[in-house]
Amino acid sequence: MRPNLKRGLRLACAAGIAATLAACQDTTRSTQELQGEAQQLVDRSTLTVQDILAYNQNGGEAQRFLRNAKAVLVCPSIFKMGFVIGGSGGGCTLLARGGRGSWSAPAFYHMGSGSVGAQVGIQDAELVLFILTQKGLRAIEDSQFKFGGDASISIATMGAGMEGATTAALRADIVAVSKSKGLYAGLSLQGSILSSNSDYNRAYYNQPVGAVDIVEAMRVNNPGADPLRSALMKFDSVAPPSYRPAAGSGAATDGGQPMQLAPRGSVQTQSLAPLHR
Repeated sequence: MRPNLKRGLRLACAAGIAATLAACQDTTRSTQELQGEAQQLVDRSTLTVQDILAYNQNGGEAQRFLRNAKAVLVCPSIFKMGFVIGGSGGGCTLLARGGRGSWSAPAFYHMGSGSVGAQVGIQDAELVLFILTQKGLRAIEDSQFKFGGDASISIATMGAGMEGATTAALRADIVAVSKSKGLYAGLSLQGSILSSNSDYNRAYYNQPVGAVDIVEAMRVNNPGADPLRSALMKFDSVAPPSYRPAAGSGAATDGGQPMQLAPRGSVQTQSLAPLHR
C-alpha cells in the first residue's frame, strides 16, 4: 500500500475516533443537563405543594382533596400569555400514593396549549391536580392526554382560595387547584395537552422508563425527589387513621425496602420505603 494512502487511512480513522468521542461527550453532557433540569422541576414542585396546601391550611379543602387522591400532578409554573392568540405551557411531575403512607417517585410531563379568542393578559400559575379515581390516573398516565377531549373524565377547576366547594368536586375524577398571578381571572385547562417527558424520565432514572413503572409499579427512585415525597406526606398526615387505600383498589403499594437509584439498563425492581414524617 502506498505511503500516502496509508497515511490518509490513519488520518481518517483518527478523525472518526475523535468524532465518536466528541459525540459521546456531547451525549453525556446533554444527559447531565437533562438531569439538572428535571431536578429543578422536582425542587420547584416541592415548593408548589407547600405553597398551595399551606395556603388552604385554615379551610383544609386542598388537604381534603389530597387525602382522597390516588395521585397528584404538580405543575410549578404554567405560564400563559395572550393577545387575541394565546398559549400556555410548563413542566409537571406526577406522583401516586403508595402503601403505608408513602408516595412514589415522580414521572415527568409537559403541559401545553394554544387558544384563539378575545383575551389580553399574562399569567403565571401554580397548579396541583388531585387525581381522585383510577380512571383519572389511567388517563393522565397516557403518553398524551387532552383536557376536555375525553367526555368520560370529569375535571373540576378551583382557585386556591376556595371554601365550602369540595363536596361536588370530590365526585370528579380530577380536581385542579390553581394559584396564579396575572390579568386572567382564572386558569382554564380546556384544550391543554399533557405529554409524557420521556427525556426527563430517562435522564432522571438513568434508564428508559414509563410513567406506570415509576408511579404505580414503583420500580425506580431518585433520592433527589425525597423532599417532594416528604412534603406530600406532611400534608397527608392529617388524614383520619381509617383512611388508607383499600387492598385491591388499584393504588400502588411498596415493599418497604431501602430506597436507591436504579442502575442503568432494563427496569429493575426498587421498592420505596415510607419516609419518616
